[in-house]
Amino acid sequence: MLKDITLGQYYQTDSVIHRLDPRVKLVSTVVFIISLFIVDNFIGYLIAAAFLFAVIKLSKVPFSFMVRGMKSILILLLFAVVFNLFLTPGEVLVSFWKLKITKEGLRLAVMMAVRLMFLIIGSSVMTLTTTPNHLTDGLEKLLNPLKVFKVPVHEIAMMMSIALRFIPILLEETDKIMKAQIARGADFESGNLFKKAKSLVPLLVPLFISAFRRANDLATAMEARCYRGGEHRTKMKPLVYAKRDFMAYAFVFGYLVLCIVFGKILF
Repeated sequence: MLKDITLGQYYQTDSVIHRLDPRVKLVSTVVFIISLFIVDNFIGYLIAAAFLFAVIKLSKVPFSFMVRGMKSILILLLFAVVFNLFLTPGEVLVSFWKLKITKEGLRLAVMMAVRLMFLIIGSSVMTLTTTPNHLTDGLEKLLNPLKVFKVPVHEIAMMMSIALRFIPILLEETDKIMKAQIARGADFESGNLFKKAKSLVPLLVPLFISAFRRANDLATAMEARCYRGGEHRTKMKPLVYAKRDFMAYAFVFGYLVLCIVFGKILF
């Protein structure tokens, strides 16, 4: 299960999406997420699916690798579907005991499931095709206007980048601790859902200790290198827009217009 989490990982290959400016990928991800909450019909989701499929194809990242990340949100997805399915009032389709499945609930449950799946896969495309350093640079550039209001833009971008970078590291650490405890007789698989959750409690203490130790080591290393934030810092490879980046912007905003027209207005 832990190895199935793809968020924060980087898949190294040569593709058009990998070569795009990180600012383009950040903006495109935000636009894609917004589009998922704009559309509310079959045509709109079909357009979103076609757009996502085209981006995945261009990224050259195996689709099976991206879908692997869905296993980590299976419980969340199940809860969202069940709650929307049984707790939405409307025209009753099926009724048993005190539970009722309505036409509106079924439609909302399907839409919520599709939104969550597209959202996770779309976000994974960004992290899988962009290194943490490029993500930091892109986020800092996009937030630069906030410096007028004395917002520590560089520090915020750095914290988000470190958080993303720590996800695969902590997952690897969790896997090591679980294997060590299994070798000592711990059981994480048997029993019902509550017993499994209870068995994970002894895992949290060493994991938190390891996380704090890593954070402290990172802070010490940054201080030893006289790190002082973003003030007066220069970039070895400054971000510069290329022709392909403007084409990507046109493609993304063209997709957003299609979503608004066909997914909200016409149908």
